[in-house]
Amino acid sequence: MTYDILLHLCCAPDATVPWPSLIDEGYRVAGYFYSSNIHPFQEFKRRAGDVKTLSRALGRECIIGNYEPLRWLETVREDLLSPEGGGRCERCFRAQLEATAREALSRGIRSISTTLSISPHKDVAVIERIGGEICREGGLEWIFRVWRKQGGFRLSVERSTKMGLYRQRYCGCIMSIRDE
Repeated sequence: MTYDILLHLCCAPDATVPWPSLIDEGYRVAGYFYSSNIHPFQEFKRRAGDVKTLSRALGRECIIGNYEPLRWLETVREDLLSPEGGGRCERCFRAQLEATAREALSRGIRSISTTLSISPHKDVAVIERIGGEICREGGLEWIFRVWRKQGGFRLSVERSTKMGLYRQRYCGCIMSIRDE
């Protein structure tokens, strides 16, 4: 199957609203789980497993990106100890969306989107700006939605609970465990 959009998946629970919504809009959507920020590796594996579960439930392809925690640490090094929502998060968003753009281009997919904007803890303006920059640089279309609007986050909690998906208590990186 050819795809219109490669949807960056930060985790399965957060994808329970964006992925079906884009499908309902008529897009052919593949999911891309790239989250080298997640610590420890067991956590990454657990989240990747639930992404696969959601993918099967939706009948859509899911690509699990490489787990590259050292690459991620190098990316955020300058802002490693910044507070949650600060420079570290911006660098992390960029790393995830750049990886998504590279994967999309390698597969001939011309648009990307992300599930990051479903979280009430993330700055959607920053996500929108970074995604737009990456897409302009790569010649891709940026399909941006603020998924948490109109009860989207609450709906994702309901759907993930109903499906028995693991809903983590921290964003993923070891610093967000500290800030919990």
